[in-house]
Amino acid sequence: MPIPLRPTVDEERLRSRILAREVRVVVLGQGYVGITLAAAAADAGYRVTGIDIDVERVAALSRGELPVAGVDERIFREGIASGRLTFTVDASVIGEADVIVVCVPTPLRDYAPDLSHMEAAFADVARHVRAGSLVILESSTYPGTTEELVRGILETSGLAVGSDLLLAYSPERIDPGNEEFGLRNTPKIIGGATRSSLEIAVAFYEQLVDKIVPVSSARVGETAKLFENTFRHVNIALVNELAMLCHELDIDTWEVLDAAATKPFGFMAFQPGPGIGGHCIPLDPMYLSWKIRRESGRRFGLLDLAADINDHMPEHVAARVAEILNGDGRPMKGAKVLVLGVAYKPDVGDVRESPALGTMLAMRKRGADVMFHDPYVEQVPLNGGTLDRANMDEGVRSADIVVLLTPHSVYDLEALAERAELIFDARNAYRGERRPNVVPL
Repeated sequence: MPIPLRPTVDEERLRSRILAREVRVVVLGQGYVGITLAAAAADAGYRVTGIDIDVERVAALSRGELPVAGVDERIFREGIASGRLTFTVDASVIGEADVIVVCVPTPLRDYAPDLSHMEAAFADVARHVRAGSLVILESSTYPGTTEELVRGILETSGLAVGSDLLLAYSPERIDPGNEEFGLRNTPKIIGGATRSSLEIAVAFYEQLVDKIVPVSSARVGETAKLFENTFRHVNIALVNELAMLCHELDIDTWEVLDAAATKPFGFMAFQPGPGIGGHCIPLDPMYLSWKIRRESGRRFGLLDLAADINDHMPEHVAARVAEILNGDGRPMKGAKVLVLGVAYKPDVGDVRESPALGTMLAMRKRGADVMFHDPYVEQVPLNGGTLDRANMDEGVRSADIVVLLTPHSVYDLEALAERAELIFDARNAYRGERRPNVVPL
């Protein structure tokens, strides 16, 4: 079949329509990142359609219900009320869009990148995209994905990146539950497959965020995103190992960290805990490690060691709980343990890669009767089955020990300390306020 004649992207017209809020925006993937971006674009005055393959999620969003915590409810509801923000499962609306942003999951499978969601999303884009559109990838991925894999899929449409389509990469940097930094005031990295792609993507994002950080290529943007979370992964591992060593040396970990944090230069504070979780920190560094192994045959040795340390933390927490119970004259086997907080971080309901799940499993394997409470999570998978949320009051009353893994702000820590027999504080929620029944990590 002959390839049709290709028009040239009218960059100045697209730029002027972006500035005039005349473009139609489509966001593929309606998780936390996609909903946040779609709502922000609608709030900026654009007509936005969010696409997701989950029929129930789309129906809930269309009713004005948020399926994930942490999204700005005001701009979400105002977007729907204004008619500028709509949702659908119909990928054909891509054909009406001028700006298309893909924010789909990029998980790991057998320790290798799983780009199946991304490939499916861009296959939909390729089927429906019209010439002259700007296509942006926000999902975390290994260096080269945008300019190699994504470009190749898009060009199955018969349209060429550069002459017919613009293509850019701009990694999401959203931190669920962070009340200080959101989409607007977090600098936005942007790399383009071409110079024009970069310039038009910058023009679009300048309407949504305060500061733009243009980089020379999509590969730089992809690598920067992975390195940000690799930095966190490695430093969390460092402070987690410090916590284990301080326990063995009978030194107060938190006092050490507080003292070190008084240095006004050359030090950045990280906090130990039961491990790492979420959709970024446990996964993004593995994408970088995988790419390095594949392209150069080298190991990312520091990252591999950090992963081993962080992966061990749930077992370490379980061992500490057993030690505390034994010190109180009770065996771990048969003990009633109430875990407070199973989300991977405070004030969100996301249990993806949460270390709380591994900690609960490790305690159950030691014979403990494990319960959990989390205000944002009703049920969790555990050892091939599921575990339902316990009643908070009954759980505290019956527990031999309460294990505080995720200190949601709704928890009344003062009341908890008065009512619980024993508390293992894995997150320093009590901030050094030593109590006879509260044991820190």
